[in-house]
Amino acid sequence: MSDLRARLQAEPRWVPQVRVLRTILRTLHLIAFAALYGGHVYGVAAEPLLPALYATLLTGGAFMALEIYRTPVWLVQVRGALTLVKIVLVASVAVFWDLRVLILTLVMVIGVIAAHMPGRWRYHSLLHGRMIGTIERG
Repeated sequence: MSDLRARLQAEPRWVPQVRVLRTILRTLHLIAFAALYGGHVYGVAAEPLLPALYATLLTGGAFMALEIYRTPVWLVQVRGALTLVKIVLVASVAVFWDLRVLILTLVMVIGVIAAHMPGRWRYHSLLHGRMIGTIERG
């Protein structure tokens, strides 16, 4: 366990133009999710919403992969754990279809709170029991 903790404390890997890349991925992800969410709110049939769902999954997956590549500790920080919760909730829409608007609203609320909570909470490691890493902007 201590070896895992040590590996998860490594400095972030350098990625060129990471701030621009993160901003682009976040923007595309929000646009895709907005289309998906709005479609469900206004009762659009499931099939026409598939491109928005795929775009949401693709951009979110790319954003998540970038974060894990750069800082593997992301997975056990509050910000990563909340992302995993959002993934489970989105997947639950397939089972709880009648509750999809409520579930997707909860996903949005979690995302907004996670993005705007203080860095000392967002970067808190559930594995280490303390803040790990350098608080980044963007």
